[in-house]
This record gives sequence, structure tokens and C-alpha cells, in this order.
Amino acid sequence: MGGIIYIIVVGFVAGIIARFLSPGPNNPSGFILTTVLGIAGAFLATWVGQAIGHYSPEQGAGFITATIGALVVLFIWNRLVASGVIRDYNR
Repeated sequence: MGGIIYIIVVGFVAGIIARFLSPGPNNPSGFILTTVLGIAGAFLATWVGQAIGHYSPEQGAGFITATIGALVVLFIWNRLVASGVIRDYNR
């Protein structure tokens, strides 16, 4: 249970940093979407890290890799908005 809470907290901070590092018109806005972005990035980084053997099964992603994961999720989000798969509500 503590591992999940750790991933959520680190993911939230990573989401804020990822949005700061990648400003643009297609960024998901709002507290909830930023949190989801960061958490998705943290889970992605944890999954990839465990798949390649960098993390053990009970270990989560670190802060830097969670931020990188959030940047990857943000990049995918931007590509989906640019291709019209996801509607951009800011326009």
C-alpha cells in the first residue's frame, strides 16, 4: 500500500515538472489531469524499469525516471491531440 502512495505522490510532482518542461497549447490542464499525467508516467517508468530488470518487483520508479515517464506520456498526449484522436478543449 505504501508503494502505491509513493508512486502517486512522486507521479504528481513528476507531472507538474513534465508540464513545466514541455509547455505548449496541447498540454492537459487542471489539477486532476496533471496528477493523472504524472501517475501514468510513474507507472510507465516503473513497468519499463521492472521489465528491463532495473527495478525489483517490489520497487517503484525514482523521481527522475517518473519525470521522464511523464514526459513520454505528455508526448503521446500531444501526438494524439495533433492527430485529432483526442479533442483539445482549450481551442
